[in-house]
Amino acid sequence: MGERVYNFSAGPAVLPVNVLEEAQKDLVNYKGCGMSVMELSHRSKEYDDIHERAINGTRRILGVPDDYAVLFLQGGASLQFSMIPMNLCQEGKPVDMIHTGQWTKKAIPEVKRVATMNMAGSSEEDGYRSLPKLDELKLDPNASYVHICSNNTVAGTQFKKFPDTGDVPLVADMSSDIVSRPVNVSNFGMIFAGAQKNIGPAGVTMVIMKNDLADRCPEDIATMLQYRTHIKGNSLYNTPPTFGIYIIALVMEHLEKLGGLDAVQEANEKKAAILYDAIEENDFYYCPVEEESRSLMNVVYRIKGDNEELEAKFISESKAARFTNLKGHRSVGGLRASIYNAQPEDSIKALVKFMEDFASQNG
Repeated sequence: MGERVYNFSAGPAVLPVNVLEEAQKDLVNYKGCGMSVMELSHRSKEYDDIHERAINGTRRILGVPDDYAVLFLQGGASLQFSMIPMNLCQEGKPVDMIHTGQWTKKAIPEVKRVATMNMAGSSEEDGYRSLPKLDELKLDPNASYVHICSNNTVAGTQFKKFPDTGDVPLVADMSSDIVSRPVNVSNFGMIFAGAQKNIGPAGVTMVIMKNDLADRCPEDIATMLQYRTHIKGNSLYNTPPTFGIYIIALVMEHLEKLGGLDAVQEANEKKAAILYDAIEENDFYYCPVEEESRSLMNVVYRIKGDNEELEAKFISESKAARFTNLKGHRSVGGLRASIYNAQPEDSIKALVKFMEDFASQNG
């Protein structure tokens, strides 16, 4: 496939090379049908097979119970910030928000358009460098649902455990760490994720939700914005993002070949340890995130003294050395390496070597 860079983008992000190679073979003529995979009708037998492979692969990898739907929607995770309260809010019941960064910040005003919001926990005061303690959350047992973001790409934090919300549905934005580790889906009312970080290209959003939650939606909500519409239509009410769903099918099959999510988690923990250890052991860098809150997916770090001039030099020289997208999010600056499932361990080791060389030359 030619020379590839070390891609540390937060999203759209690196995909498994073997998945890209498989897609490359199907791009012009899918399985001998005479059409590209991107040209298939979403009503065709060929595409129906792809659709079911993506759904069933997701069910197997995540252990999705039978009473949950697996949906492929459009509008990104950002549309879900609006759809969720429109569908799930119940009259007179607040929404519990666990506020941990950029993505819950975007969700909050959408919740407030529909319902009262209870701030159950927040790490805003310390700049989102840590996560609220689960035993200190102020959860309302009468809430419509609890909203949480499992991994925060900007702040570099990740929940290792989730709150027990009892009979109140827990709704989790897992856009940046879905299928990176085992989770008990039955502990959630809903999981949603933009595909472009861990499971596919931009343009498709995965929603996994308990079927009976869809019955909460008022009938006067626009048809396309009702989850029941997409459950009933098996995500085929309108033309779905077929190519993105095809890639998801390939990714799920790839994860199965790796040994499932236990093996994936082990690999992710090893990769993250290599990079965090390199940061901690080199007096030139530091990680501003509380240790127990650190993400396995997005490693945020700075040059000591928050030296923006040196950080700009680091970015410039890293690009020249074929490392891309190491600049921190525009809202916080600094440096960030996104090391999702498909990021090879060798890429992490190459980055560590570059960091060591840069530190020795500029320290």
